[in-house]
Amino acid sequence: MAINGKTHILMVDDDEDDFFLVNALLQDISPDQYMLQWVSSYREALAVIESRAHDLYLVDYRLGSHTGIDVLHHFRNLGYKAPVILFTGKGDYHIDKEAMQAGAADYLVKSEITAVGLERAIRYTLDKFTHLNVIEKSEKRYFSIFEKSNDAILLADSEHKIVAANPAAMRLLRYEEVTLYNHYLSNLFANEDQIKAFIAQLCSDKGVVQQEYVFRTHQGQLLDVIVNASLLDEKKQLYLCIIQDVTERKRKEQEKQQHEKFAITGRIARLVAHEVRNPLTNILLAVSELKTAELTDTPDAHLYLDIMERNCHRINQLVTELLESTRMSELNMLPQGLNVLIEKTMQLAADRLQLNNIQVIKRLEEPDRQIMADEDKLIIALLNIIINGIEAMKAGDGTLTIDSWYEADRVFVRITDTGSGIPPENLAKLFEPFFTSKTKGTGLGLTATQNIILNHKGTVNVESKLGAGTSFLISFPVVT
Repeated sequence: MAINGKTHILMVDDDEDDFFLVNALLQDISPDQYMLQWVSSYREALAVIESRAHDLYLVDYRLGSHTGIDVLHHFRNLGYKAPVILFTGKGDYHIDKEAMQAGAADYLVKSEITAVGLERAIRYTLDKFTHLNVIEKSEKRYFSIFEKSNDAILLADSEHKIVAANPAAMRLLRYEEVTLYNHYLSNLFANEDQIKAFIAQLCSDKGVVQQEYVFRTHQGQLLDVIVNASLLDEKKQLYLCIIQDVTERKRKEQEKQQHEKFAITGRIARLVAHEVRNPLTNILLAVSELKTAELTDTPDAHLYLDIMERNCHRINQLVTELLESTRMSELNMLPQGLNVLIEKTMQLAADRLQLNNIQVIKRLEEPDRQIMADEDKLIIALLNIIINGIEAMKAGDGTLTIDSWYEADRVFVRITDTGSGIPPENLAKLFEPFFTSKTKGTGLGLTATQNIILNHKGTVNVESKLGAGTSFLISFPVVT
């Protein structure tokens, strides 16, 4: 610590003549620059070093029964980083090497010391120590940011192989450190087209990516993320990727959109029901009057009147089902284990599964998480999805997989089939009333399913690929 512009130096040497020589050399070249203090023994040196009162230390290798290496080890044991120059004898090259490994900043051969050489060595050592301190502080600051950042941070090499990851990345991607370092950035993407676009953009002249993608965790869970990636070190071809998880934000946005869309659908359904039922009632009354009036002797008159009446009742039934599927009904909500509800649903679907020879894979996470649910209605919703999956698969050549897991105060269930899949243009319409691809379906089953799930404060999303099956992802808040 330079005080009043002076550099304070401690010299550890058991020869007082060497102290006078070094002090004279320093005073000759810079009389007002250096303040030299001398201690003659190893033990005395340890006590003075612990005060940490000097800017630089000159230590002789030979100190009686101890050596200058012992002094350097004392610095290390204290956790005290300080610039040390070791005085050695001529030809002690193995000692020089050992001194540098022990932490010496430089070494000087005692018999060859000159004023200029000594002053240059001191100046160089102090400058080097200052620069290393600045670098170390900078590294600590950036390492702290890297370690403590809430966003996931990855470093990848020129081949886009992951070489470093902060704790947030491990938590987000559900990887162990060793496992993650055997993967490439491309392994994180859920969509092959997104991988190609990302790599192409990263390797372009601009070399910067700021875009939203879908990642897949080590356990297969899909994540919506925003990736900011750029070339960090052009020489080493090191890439920096900052990954922000927006899954929860998007889930809430989708939940809000689902509720808004469902509310609009409900209003339209009530309007349609009102507008249809009034004329329908009049038609039924007119048909009834015609049947009793016997105004015609045409043989087919009653046949046609029966057809009219039957279809009027069918329309009325469809209107009733539409209202039921879009109405926020009262629920008998009680704490229920989601895994228990899944097992009860599977029992109801057992006959269909066995009849179609469908393989079932269940991976239900324990312990079972409690949700507030109307048991009967939620089983109906889950059963609708399972039956749809069974019907989408060929008999004897299908697998139904059911997973459940807990995350961020919500419990998730994924129901996946290996059926024919759903065309992309139909996915957005899947929960709309009367939309169906079945020849005899009403198109109200999934509408009712969505209604039940939304009434349970849940969410439901669908992923599908033609020829590769369909996956329903459902989530519910757990009982706190």
